[in-house]
Amino acid sequence: MRPEDLLRPSPKGLYSPAGDFFVDPTRAVPRAVITHGHSDHARAGHAHVLATRETLDLMAIRYGASFAGATQPLAYGERVVINGVGVSLHPAGHVLGSAQVRLEKDGLVIVVSGDYKDASDPTCAPFEPVRCHVFVSEATFGLPVFRHPPASAETAKLLASVRIFPERTHIVGAYSLGKAQRMMALMREAGHTAPLYVHGALTAITDYYVSRGIALGEILPVNGAPKAAFAGAVVIAPPSSMTDMWARRFADPITCFASGWMRVRARARQRGVELPLVVSDHADWDGLCASIRATGCEEVWVTHGAEDALVHWARTRQLRARPLRMVGYGEEDEEGALPAQEGEA
Repeated sequence: MRPEDLLRPSPKGLYSPAGDFFVDPTRAVPRAVITHGHSDHARAGHAHVLATRETLDLMAIRYGASFAGATQPLAYGERVVINGVGVSLHPAGHVLGSAQVRLEKDGLVIVVSGDYKDASDPTCAPFEPVRCHVFVSEATFGLPVFRHPPASAETAKLLASVRIFPERTHIVGAYSLGKAQRMMALMREAGHTAPLYVHGALTAITDYYVSRGIALGEILPVNGAPKAAFAGAVVIAPPSSMTDMWARRFADPITCFASGWMRVRARARQRGVELPLVVSDHADWDGLCASIRATGCEEVWVTHGAEDALVHWARTRQLRARPLRMVGYGEEDEEGALPAQEGEA
């Protein structure tokens, strides 16, 4: 069997001709396998959706209970057969419930990574390399300039600022699914026991994380809290809220933003970020290269970002490689739009 008979790009996303289903389709389709709950991968309106239990629950929170005609939860490592194609899900380490999709037919194995990272994250299962012939890798940070520091070091930087400025509010911009909860957990791991205040847009997803056994400590809503409570406090909010009237309630706030894009200082200046925190839920350049090698693959298909550099790297390692040039994939903002170079990074 040729790889393109098992999986190929199409106008609606990655399509399996052999199995007659799509992986992370960009438009409504009869059958979809979804890697994780971010809106550039998980769209509403499919007739049937297969994903991890957590991803299905998060899609229901974001889109409503009727986001799909039918749903099928699949545990990590569990295998089903769809029209003769074996399908299983394996941890991607991106956010809660995120998965790589392993496809197998006639001895050929293709793994679609979705979004992934090989760095430690207390809020989700760690990335699991899956042996395959073809690995479909994202490349959000697919340039050698992107080498992320340990998230613990960036968290220490934030908490040091909290100690230095005990009268000021630190507002941390963090995307609502994954990054916000990871920042909470990282602060708890670092010994920060004070209550954390959250924007209302984060409440439902944060509550779901807690319901899945992820310890985040005392989380309080911003609304209803007295202004005096915010002195020396950390407030976590969607990035889109940090420039509007909502942020003006805090006394002399220090604006922070947790994102891999904060490695680019011009981004921080453009956003008016005083304390950039380079914390990403995607693999950096070294992580991408190491993860690809760990799969033992013979061929790499690259999508979602800086494709050409990673393709070149793979070819210099005697791997067959090609960019997919997929249309419709990007990084989402908090309203669900997909502007270039913004999103769940």
